[in-house]
Amino acid sequence: MTFLLITLGMVTLIYGYTGWRLIPSLAPPWNLAAWLGLVLVASLPHAYFWLRHHLDALWASLLSWLTFLSLGFFAMLFSLLLLRDLSWLLWIGLERLQAQAQARPLNPPDPLRRNFVLQAVDLGTLVVALGIAGYGYYHARRRPQVDQVEVFFPELPLELEGLRIVQFSDIHAGPTIKRPQVEAIAQAVEELSADLIVFTGDLVDGSVEDLRPHVEPLSRLRAPLGCYFITGNHEYYSGVEEWLAEARRLGFTVLLNEHRLLRDGRLLLAGVTDISSDPASDPAAALGADPPPGALRLLLAHQPRSIFAAAQAGYHLQLSGHTHGGQFVPWKYLIPLQQPYIEGLHLHGQTWVYVNRGAGYWGPPLRVGVPSEISLLTLHRA
Repeated sequence: MTFLLITLGMVTLIYGYTGWRLIPSLAPPWNLAAWLGLVLVASLPHAYFWLRHHLDALWASLLSWLTFLSLGFFAMLFSLLLLRDLSWLLWIGLERLQAQAQARPLNPPDPLRRNFVLQAVDLGTLVVALGIAGYGYYHARRRPQVDQVEVFFPELPLELEGLRIVQFSDIHAGPTIKRPQVEAIAQAVEELSADLIVFTGDLVDGSVEDLRPHVEPLSRLRAPLGCYFITGNHEYYSGVEEWLAEARRLGFTVLLNEHRLLRDGRLLLAGVTDISSDPASDPAAALGADPPPGALRLLLAHQPRSIFAAAQAGYHLQLSGHTHGGQFVPWKYLIPLQQPYIEGLHLHGQTWVYVNRGAGYWGPPLRVGVPSEISLLTLHRA
């Protein structure tokens, strides 16, 4: 409920700020019509959250697309307006400082010219926001790109030299991500023919009953060392026990604060529950009582901030998701408040951590500057 209230509060801020900055420059009766239209569009996220379980499939799908497409556009518009207003405030401040330094009065702007410039800038902002939203929609809906990553370890067991691991994460099958997009993701993973396949959480946003046919393409994934699954935070919003059973039916081995020994014990593959879950995530417990010496310790942990416990427990590599690489502004700049890493490969002390940007998206079908990703990691001896 807290997560829902925060989300709806942010949605209200986005629409409210947009209306406050754009509509007052319109003349009557256009300003009234704009306010009525904005209130209608702003009510869509609230209506979706409360009505989605009470509508048939067609109407629920239509409402979800209207909700998230409009939310994506207004998120872009909000970001551009905020950037514009901050730039304007900076410009005015610099003009005042210059006037004070020159001991001259600050001439007030001509009202007609000011209104004309404001309306022109408003129109330009709308056009740019629409263009960015369209660009972001294309990148959100396209097949994920494959990022090839090489990771080097000074004491990698010879049996693991060249081991190829496919990591995919954060599909978020649900309101706007259905079977065709999951099918494209599964096909991309299949084509890589890796030794090991791992999924690092947030498969769905919805119930098994509603989404089982849409995640079915994942059942055909196979790898010589197996396919492994850990929970993300969204599994706990969607009925975690049912989804764990479904993941096993799809052919995944589920790791819940536990591990498996692969390649004759040279690879210890551990997985933990999401750090915000119950039972609590425990990388140290996932190692077991007597981990084999000399084995490479690989941890699957949904959120990057598990790296603190992972490094302390002595893991060599952590694979995470959760952040979507930021997905789009302004959220991209809020993630560092909660997570130590947003995307890519980083060395934390003696432990590598790789953060996958996700194969899908959450909320608006929008990805700006952070394309969806499937990771192909190859292990090497340094």
